[in-house]
Amino acid sequence: MQTSGSSEMTLAFELEALKRLAQPDTVFSDARQWTSYIGVVSEKPTYVVTNFTRKKRIRQDFFSGPRGKRESLENVKGQFDTDRHVFIGTTDDDRTLAEETDWEYLGLEDAAAAAGWELTDGETTGSTVETDRDDWP
Repeated sequence: MQTSGSSEMTLAFELEALKRLAQPDTVFSDARQWTSYIGVVSEKPTYVVTNFTRKKRIRQDFFSGPRGKRESLENVKGQFDTDRHVFIGTTDDDRTLAEETDWEYLGLEDAAAAAGWELTDGETTGSTVETDRDDWP
């Protein structure tokens, strides 16, 4: 993905956008090369986000916690002082939320096309014994 000449970026994925990525762990590893901070925001309970990221072996710098997306984006923007704050989402509501919280919005399809990320129709399916373990800490 091309950035505007700055690696001083905070990148937030909406959980549903992250679930549509074929290799979310690889996407996070790739994005770490051109971002300063990366994480996940969602309206879902904390354990849902944590469970998904653990199963996919994703190390995030921040997540929603018990807050909703709006409060999370506002808090992350205040905590991580970077040149850019980019929110990757999937809906018009995500776009509106980004605008209202002064984040740049990038639709998942556009982000995937720019960065060469593969998408799925939903959560990763099939046998993923290696990456989809419930017992992983």
